[in-house]
Amino acid sequence: MIYVALLVLMFCLLIGVPVPVSFMASAAWLIFFGGPDGTGYDPSQLLPYGFAQMNSVSLIAIAMFIMAGGIMERGRIGEKLIDLVDVFVGHLKGGLGVVGTVSCAVFGSISGAACATLSCIGSIMFPRFEAGGYPRGHAAALMSNASLLGLLIPPNATLIIFAWISGQSILACFLSTVVPGILATALICLVNLYLLKDNPSVLVSERRSAPERLRMLKSRGRGALPALMLPVIVLGGVYGGIMTTTEASAVAVLYSIPVALWVYRGTDWRGLAAVVVESAVTTGVIMAMLYSVSMLSRLYVLEDLPSKMLYLFQSISSNRWVIMAMINVFLVIMGMLMDDISVVVLTTPIMMPIITQLGFSPIHYAAVVGVNTALGCITPPAAPVLYLGGRLAKAPINEMMGPALKFMLLCWVPILLFTAYVPKLVLFLPHVILGVPW
Repeated sequence: MIYVALLVLMFCLLIGVPVPVSFMASAAWLIFFGGPDGTGYDPSQLLPYGFAQMNSVSLIAIAMFIMAGGIMERGRIGEKLIDLVDVFVGHLKGGLGVVGTVSCAVFGSISGAACATLSCIGSIMFPRFEAGGYPRGHAAALMSNASLLGLLIPPNATLIIFAWISGQSILACFLSTVVPGILATALICLVNLYLLKDNPSVLVSERRSAPERLRMLKSRGRGALPALMLPVIVLGGVYGGIMTTTEASAVAVLYSIPVALWVYRGTDWRGLAAVVVESAVTTGVIMAMLYSVSMLSRLYVLEDLPSKMLYLFQSISSNRWVIMAMINVFLVIMGMLMDDISVVVLTTPIMMPIITQLGFSPIHYAAVVGVNTALGCITPPAAPVLYLGGRLAKAPINEMMGPALKFMLLCWVPILLFTAYVPKLVLFLPHVILGVPW
């Protein structure tokens, strides 16, 4: 019956049923028809289990970081960051793309959300790209890929949910994606410069002298300092042992309110109230999804789905690195069908027993999940971030797909391979800072 339940889940997702309802439909099938004798399970045992799983202080951090990201998105922080980065690389051919990429990485470390990063940085950068002669398809593909850096550079809700489901340290999961995030930032910048090096329509900014650049750096640095202090305060507090992740998320909200209201004057109290409502709606959807998937994951364990998946993998190959490749393919396919949070809440309960049985570090797998979910956000047919980038840039999808595919193959696939097959790459910071075993 477990395979029928999986078919029910996939069918519901494919026809557009909301993700929490799809999870509940699959769970309902197992409740009525699951079990070794096909008589189902007692719902009175599953409902309290779902509530018990939701009783976690760590989940408060999701709501707080979503709210902080929304406030900073409205607070004109993106414009200040872009002006600061432009001082360093604005004079290069294709340098404007580097400005947008690095700005996405910095803003993503504040908001932790790809769509918020793309909406904020993209709305500022797309007019500049058009004035600079950038092809619309290239600009849309570039910013769509760059906005995903916020899913790797902490903090982000995806890894908080992964840590909650898997029982791992949130801080260790955060640290595992830092190196892949930095490498992805560098690769996207380099690929952008390579793709535009022979494009005659791309304009180059006037080269500035060193004294002039220093003056601009001082003035723009002062303007961007309040924004740059947020990740320093939050991540410094968490990594320094001063605050827990939940406490840091609350500090992020408290810090972002005066910065958005009075420093950058990007919003007012009415806009702040709108952010609170939007954050509450988003958090409510996520919590409903987590509640439904907590019961579904319990049913998966009762149906022994992880062992059946491992048996399927081992029937193809007994080499654990080949199985890791199959797990990555599975995650990419899931990412093509649903959003990043849905992928994490659905696959983590299934894959974690397999990962531990194969001898892989759960923190290593956290980084694998982070890169895979980022890749899934721009991989059709779902590709929510890619389509959002096209709408913001007013670029037809046929103009975007070529550049987007090049960024995927030349940036994300190498990062995924490094993350999956060079564990020390992702475990370096968790090992040095927290003592996580290699």
